[in-house]
Amino acid sequence: MNHKFKISSVALYISLLAFIAFAVYILYINQEVFYTAHDRSEFLYGTPFFHTLMSKPFGLIQYVGAWLTQLFYYPVLGSGVLATIWALIYYVGSKVFRLQGSASALMLLPVACLLTSVVDLGYWIYVSTIRGYWFSQSIGYLVMLLLLWVALGTPRKLHIIWYLLAFFIYPVLGWLALLFVICLALSEKVTWREFLGIVVLVFTASIWHTQFYSNLKYDDVVLAGLPRFDTPSDSSPYLSYPFWLLGVSSILILLCGKYLAKWFAPVLCATVGILYTSSYMYHDQNYIDEMRMVHYAEDDNWKEVISMVEENKKPTTTMVFLKNVALMNEGGLLERSFKNGNICFPIDNPDSLHVSLLSIASPLVYYNYGLVNDAIRLNFENAIQTGFSPFYLKMLSRCALAKGDKALVERYTTQLHHHMFYNDWQPTPVTKIIDDLQKCYPDEITGIENSDSYIVNSISFWHDLNSKVASEQMLFYAMLSCDSRRFWPSLRNYLKLHVGEEFPLHAQEAYIFFIDRFPEEKRMMIPVEENIYGRYKQFRKALSEYVKPGKTFGDVAEIMRAEWGDTYWYYNFFGSQYSSIVERKRNEVKS
Repeated sequence: MNHKFKISSVALYISLLAFIAFAVYILYINQEVFYTAHDRSEFLYGTPFFHTLMSKPFGLIQYVGAWLTQLFYYPVLGSGVLATIWALIYYVGSKVFRLQGSASALMLLPVACLLTSVVDLGYWIYVSTIRGYWFSQSIGYLVMLLLLWVALGTPRKLHIIWYLLAFFIYPVLGWLALLFVICLALSEKVTWREFLGIVVLVFTASIWHTQFYSNLKYDDVVLAGLPRFDTPSDSSPYLSYPFWLLGVSSILILLCGKYLAKWFAPVLCATVGILYTSSYMYHDQNYIDEMRMVHYAEDDNWKEVISMVEENKKPTTTMVFLKNVALMNEGGLLERSFKNGNICFPIDNPDSLHVSLLSIASPLVYYNYGLVNDAIRLNFENAIQTGFSPFYLKMLSRCALAKGDKALVERYTTQLHHHMFYNDWQPTPVTKIIDDLQKCYPDEITGIENSDSYIVNSISFWHDLNSKVASEQMLFYAMLSCDSRRFWPSLRNYLKLHVGEEFPLHAQEAYIFFIDRFPEEKRMMIPVEENIYGRYKQFRKALSEYVKPGKTFGDVAEIMRAEWGDTYWYYNFFGSQYSSIVERKRNEVKS
């Protein structure tokens, strides 16, 4: 007997250590996700925000969760608090369900569900409208366990009071109040008291909806607080599975826990928890790098932005745009941009959710290009949907400063100063580049397309501007558009404002390309470096050699990428997703 006890104890401790080590690792690799969670989560100081959440069931728990999400400003602090809540859940759950010895490891299953729920969101982090999501379910579940612990410690004849109490705390705990009723009813042999509890369970949501929450949809009252991930165009029901499993596992632990006090139970529970979280966790390096680059760009840390994209072989649209903003600020846009690559690869999103630059970093990009009115509009459009989070409040403050509206700056910063870690935050001064661009562009709100090509098309169409930085941007984006009708006017304007300066590498490459491809168009004669022209002839020769019957467009692009991927020619042929003549060029390659 003593030998079996030792085996069970060793199995329990090893399994707990293995799961804890796994959880710490998962939290560590998601530190940038947690910072983004704080940056994109709304918590507003004042009664309007509080009353808005309190006007629906589960609102109080969401308010507390939204407040705690601020702790993710320091990801280690926030994840530490979250882990502490899970540790309490493990301890209290073991007491509530009377799990002794090896059986206590069963509480790893609810913890695994909660851990999975904070690392499986993926790009929903940018569009989710659930306030306080990151902490609310863990807090609500812990409160439910504490109530259940107290209820089970009272005489059975008093359980009727707890069933009635569950009805009244439904606005606080939402679906977890229903889980409380189920667990309490199943904890003993069914009698009339338990039958009454089932009646309460069935009619609670309907009564609260008709009497107090008639202004809400019935679906928002039934199972209130259970996270659902829906937009008018997208739905991801699988993201709600961890919470369904949380409820199911709690019921199964209550019913079967006493039969699972076996030595293998800890090993099995730890293995199932690790495998479940590993299977559903969303982890993609570009996903993390995008968040880190947005973080650096918010702080105007352009060197780090460039450094990150230089190490990435398949950058997303967001990464490419932020890289080009960084090169605009650091210098060398027309010398380095295509060396680092301007071909945007799609995000690796297993979900049906459509997320683009507009959701991830568009206000930041528009602001840095001096399109301040468009940046303000995008800030409001996104914030109205997902909440006035620190990210949007900071961007609105910077935009107001760029427009010279000190009253608005004070309004936004005052709201930010109520956040836990933004007591002294002030928007950085408007740079000369942003000021010059803002003066140059006719910054009018004419309707923002829901496409990443809007910036390319907007900037490349303006030609007659007397600003060096604006002329550089127009030439660059004319090159990105692959439209010779935009390229020639932009080049003339650029050369007029950069007299006596060196002809940038990528501008020479574009000049050689358009001279060769469209000789019939009116153009200007400019000397270019012989080695660049020689390399272009080698590119054309290689292209003719690789294009053979049976090879697809993608095959040729992949073969030529290693040697020619740092040139404008490669981009023009294989990566011009912003060009209106992409299909024509594909046909040229195939022929």
